[in-house]
Amino acid sequence: MERVMNYIGGRSVEPSTGEYIDKVDPRTNRKQKEVASSGPQDVDMAVAAAAAALPAWRDMRPSGRGRILVDIARSVRNSALRLGDIERAETGKPGREMAQLIDLTAQYLEFYGGIVNTMDGDVINVGPDYHVYTRRDPFGVVGIILPWNAPLHQAARAIAPALATGNTIVAKPSEFTSGSLVEFAKLAEEAGLPAGVLNVVLGVGPVVGPAMVDNPAVRKISFTGSVRAGQELGKLAAERILPLTLELGGKSANIVFADADLDAAAEGSTTAFTWNSGQWCAAGTRLLVEERIYDRFVEKLLAYVAALRFGPEDEASYGAITTRAQYEKIQAFFEIARRDGLTPATGGKVASGPAFGDGWFIEPTVYTGVTNDMQIAREEVFGPVLSVIRFRDEADAVRIANDSVFGLSAGIWSRDIGRVHRVAAQLEAGRIVVNEYGGGFVQTPTGGYKSSGYGREQGVEALGHYTQLKSVIIRL
Repeated sequence: MERVMNYIGGRSVEPSTGEYIDKVDPRTNRKQKEVASSGPQDVDMAVAAAAAALPAWRDMRPSGRGRILVDIARSVRNSALRLGDIERAETGKPGREMAQLIDLTAQYLEFYGGIVNTMDGDVINVGPDYHVYTRRDPFGVVGIILPWNAPLHQAARAIAPALATGNTIVAKPSEFTSGSLVEFAKLAEEAGLPAGVLNVVLGVGPVVGPAMVDNPAVRKISFTGSVRAGQELGKLAAERILPLTLELGGKSANIVFADADLDAAAEGSTTAFTWNSGQWCAAGTRLLVEERIYDRFVEKLLAYVAALRFGPEDEASYGAITTRAQYEKIQAFFEIARRDGLTPATGGKVASGPAFGDGWFIEPTVYTGVTNDMQIAREEVFGPVLSVIRFRDEADAVRIANDSVFGLSAGIWSRDIGRVHRVAAQLEAGRIVVNEYGGGFVQTPTGGYKSSGYGREQGVEALGHYTQLKSVIIRL
């Protein structure tokens, strides 16, 4: 049986606990491998390795760090099949999704490797007797805690800007999806990253996360995950005044106005709630449709949903639910919807039949006639489940969209450019996508309003979240 171990200081390391966690293949519900279950001692070892590697990496010329990041990106592209096979087996994603995610992983490294020299300070004119300037310094050792829904993509999104700015890293992937990040760390060192700059500690969040926060050498944490876990982490970090970047949950509104291209909107709205089996925080799972086109649009939407291929094959539109707990949680929401008087227009159950075996597959599910006060419209399901809600006019659409504790993303479908700008300005969300619904670009900042978190990943903006600003004031 394969065992996935910690990767610390350039070598594979057994967990100090001697314990391993069974990893189950979501496509078959069978044991797949064993993953190290680390303790605080392993975290301390990894932090020590990162701290030892920090001076040389921090003091390297930015252009040198950038070249290494680009070389790592090249290695990722050359190893795309191997990395994709590991992650596909752990997450249950189909091959077509993995190809997109591996490409994005490389893009983050290429982007930050290319812009690393743009991280400049400013000269501030306060008169002839002074020379005043600012500079950006790395935090030092950065802890990165990752979710299970898109392991390498989420890791690269944080790792690339953190490395570009001169930090060293201790990364903790989910215990459900650990293998691809360990393989990535090995590839990174083969591509020229010095040993100890990127360390990977495996195990469960309630053990590894607090140990990371408690270690005084860790100066910054980036966390992507649930609101509850983010709240707990925030409480612990407050004791040390430890800065955090948090990307948490979402219940994103996807708004279709009557003047939109309805076929494009129906197709895009289908992708919005089913991509990655609905397991992404920015999924467009609240579909707001203008009432005068509601019935006609729902008919088009259901036709696109009916054409979806889902299951274990590589060309499927989406694959398995990654964890058993999430698979069961989605089913619990079907019962919640039933108690609220809703009947699914399609789906509403697990997938069964020879093609699905014992895997954790959920049919694409659409609930119509939903109101925004219903539980299924307010809580993050994190599965291929859509709530369709009517709205009267522009003001009503904005009111419903903003009536949520979340604010990660939103979509607008309209041909009226004036309306697009008016609505985008009023929506309480960190990213607005117009006339499509996708993951955006590595160059565009992303992050949450309200309970969806704070801080920003992606784009040039992320460089500021992995550095500390210092002012230097010189009397001449």
